[in-house]
Amino acid sequence: MRVIAGKYRSRQLRTPGFLGIRPTSDRLRETLFNILGPSVEDSLFIDLYAGTGAIGIEAVSRGAREVFFIDRDPDCISLVRQNLASLDIRTGVEVISANAMRGLDKLAARHLIADFIFFDPPYADAGYTDLLEYLDVSHLVAPRGIVIAEHSSKIDLPERFDRLERTRLLEQGDAALSFYRLAAAA
Repeated sequence: MRVIAGKYRSRQLRTPGFLGIRPTSDRLRETLFNILGPSVEDSLFIDLYAGTGAIGIEAVSRGAREVFFIDRDPDCISLVRQNLASLDIRTGVEVISANAMRGLDKLAARHLIADFIFFDPPYADAGYTDLLEYLDVSHLVAPRGIVIAEHSSKIDLPERFDRLERTRLLEQGDAALSFYRLAAAA
């Protein structure tokens, strides 16, 4: 696994191997960041279920101002820290050891507003809707912010919540990306 573009382009990242996690493929990461484009620069980016940290590190590489990595698995937290250390990334990042909701609660308590919130729970996890409902009522999503859920293309996520609505669905092989925005900003 490698960083696709930006400051750390082509640098290798440690892979989980034994952890039993499914990192986002290089191809899907490239597609995601091609869609997000230059808006990643100077953004606040949250990488939930961080795993290897590849998504958040890609955001750092492309100029994100601040990136938060959240994962509850101690081995994943260690892997994220190792990948950050191998690239000598020391500023503008924070690694939070917590489940997704608790991690978001910590950021909400700090009154942070995210430009991008990416999450990729295990496909068997039924928590997609709960997490989207949480984000729908929270103040964490910036007015023009984007919430991106990576999921199995066999999972059909809701198109609309009270405030969040899906603006794009992209399928690539067995994986899919659902993009949500606040309805008033769409």
